[in-house]
Amino acid sequence: MADERADIVISGAGPNGLMLACELALGGIRPVVLDALPGPSSEPKANGLVGQVVRMLDMRGLYREFTGDPNPPQPALAWIFAAMTLDFAGVPDNPMYAMLMPQPKLVRLLEKRARDLGVDLRWGHELVDLRQDPESVALTVSSPEREYRIAAAHLVGADGGHSLVRKAVGIDFPGTTSNLVGRLAHVHIPDELRRSDGGMEVPGFGRIAFGHTRLDGGGVIYAEFEPGRSLFGTLEFEPPVEDAPMSLAELRASVRRVLGVDVPFEEPKDAGPHALRRINGQNTRHASRYRDGRVLLLGDAAHVHSAMGGPGLNLGLQDAMNLGWKLAAHLNGRAPAGLLDTYESERHPVGERVMMHSLSQTALMLPGPEVAALRTLLGELVGIPDAANHMARLLAGNDVRYDVGSDVGEDHPLSGWPVPELTLGDGRRVAELLHDARPVLLDLGGGFAATARGWADRVDVVAATAADRPAAALLIRPDGYVAWAADGTGAAEEAGLRAALERWIGTEAGG
Repeated sequence: MADERADIVISGAGPNGLMLACELALGGIRPVVLDALPGPSSEPKANGLVGQVVRMLDMRGLYREFTGDPNPPQPALAWIFAAMTLDFAGVPDNPMYAMLMPQPKLVRLLEKRARDLGVDLRWGHELVDLRQDPESVALTVSSPEREYRIAAAHLVGADGGHSLVRKAVGIDFPGTTSNLVGRLAHVHIPDELRRSDGGMEVPGFGRIAFGHTRLDGGGVIYAEFEPGRSLFGTLEFEPPVEDAPMSLAELRASVRRVLGVDVPFEEPKDAGPHALRRINGQNTRHASRYRDGRVLLLGDAAHVHSAMGGPGLNLGLQDAMNLGWKLAAHLNGRAPAGLLDTYESERHPVGERVMMHSLSQTALMLPGPEVAALRTLLGELVGIPDAANHMARLLAGNDVRYDVGSDVGEDHPLSGWPVPELTLGDGRRVAELLHDARPVLLDLGGGFAATARGWADRVDVVAATAADRPAAALLIRPDGYVAWAADGTGAAEEAGLRAALERWIGTEAGG
């Protein structure tokens, strides 16, 4: 017999698990979050967020709260792809955003938000066993005080690449492991080597640019995100691999092999914690499915890949915002049939895209004149405006159109895509309408408010004006995607709106 019951348990309190917990709490669900660690991890991992997820944080009011910047996020004019610079200055409606923030800080901020929203967050409580039946998921949890059991209506595995949850329910994790060995450490670079453009001048070698640099002997990683503390590392293919824990001496030897010279770096001057890690073989793996009955996967439990270009948090946090409102509606008993299934049908293809461009970047870092020639050709191609636009959308993670249904106006150019940036006549931005994670019917003079009256308990109806309005009205999902849009105001458009509300929100009240 279970010691307690829960609507939803999340295994893993990393950024993805915490973000999902916050989204569920906004939907009226109080999740239980388990993590074996005694508190938020201080291990340096990601250094920021890139892509569509920055806009999505803005839709919850978190961009301003987390950064202190009173202005909306601005697109990045350039980004790095396999150590090549992509110019996005001419990309219309550039979707490639960037937000510098060390992952430990992001986790602490999400933890505070989760606690403020009433999430039951349990550090030091490790999920050690689970079994699923048609009625619930039986969980065994180990804590410092005792072992106990929870009967959960649903379980989300946000427990990393070695996910116990994924393995326990038998979800395959196919993929590849490259022969790449990466070494990365926080170090102190002498002032005389550092340059104002973010690069470094190495005696006997020359300039190393900010970010990734490809060389015939491998690759170099250099970035100073914090004054006086630089991230420095190497990428080698088929190098000697040590069995001992990573050390700065090992990194120095690797640097010498790649550059042919020594770089006089030292241990960081501050107290840390500092990155000091080796990756023996880069895994690129993608779960065959994201759901098995009452169990769902999220984040690294569902997909692992190279960190090159920083796609990980963009993919995982977008997954969380896609799943959160759907799972909350399901647990509240208000979800239309099949809504929860759209988590996998919508997000699995996006994961496939990340696997593709992640592997592509690894391939483009390989040594050899053939790869060098390919990089030259690709560099010419991405300078073409349409190609630059394609790459911006690919790396931003919003180049996959969701299927919103042909019966609800899928043919409208906005349907199935993230809502465009829009400032209303009263000065509000469309992102501000989504802070509460509720669907929004934005009526820009189309006269559709009466049509949505039967869903007023679940949909916020906002009548407004906008210069150069993109449509007469838009139904915006809580994750910022357009579920329906119309230019006209006739009976066909009204029927399309009703169909969209039934498909994504549920039946009309009293219906």
